[in-house]
Amino acid sequence: MNTLAEPTDFAFDEAAEADVLVAIARYPAGKQASAVMPLLEIAQRQMKRVTGSAWLPRLAMDVVAKRLGMAPVRVYEMATFYLMYNLQPVGKYHLQLCTTTPCWLRGSDDVVAACKKITGIHGFGETSADGMFTMTEVECLGACVNAPILQINDDYYEDLDGARTEALLETLKSGGALPAPGSTVGRHASEPEGGRSVLLATTSTGE
Repeated sequence: MNTLAEPTDFAFDEAAEADVLVAIARYPAGKQASAVMPLLEIAQRQMKRVTGSAWLPRLAMDVVAKRLGMAPVRVYEMATFYLMYNLQPVGKYHLQLCTTTPCWLRGSDDVVAACKKITGIHGFGETSADGMFTMTEVECLGACVNAPILQINDDYYEDLDGARTEALLETLKSGGALPAPGSTVGRHASEPEGGRSVLLATTSTGE
């Protein structure tokens, strides 16, 4: 578990405040509470910039509630419902693993095993001893056609297996940069491996 302490104060910084104003302006007067989800995301990203860990301390949720004129419990309800909000500090690389049916059928167990092997994490919800990785089990990530999927921070890595997952995490563990997201077998979007095999030619209507 990452041991970052709960902050004693929180306020949106200059960069975050600009985003807050844009988010609130999307909604008509009197409907500011509709901006609760984007404001929580803005607060979480500010925590990432300031502490290196993308998470939502309770004090940040209270600030969002006050800004939007909401009861704090209403903000807590949103933050505890959606997996996109982290209520505890997470590592530099947040490994979010889909284990639902399409990914499981395509080998997500091997991806999970590789994550445990490289990071030293024993189970979901844990952070590695070096604070670099946190591993979370998530529901469908919406990219089933390229299963299995591993989300690292904001990026999707697709078409994984155990060996490719190990190589990816070893790169990060050694201090390398995040590789380009997307398919790890070179497919374009969700086309078949090796490229399209049909609809290769264009036709003219003669017009």
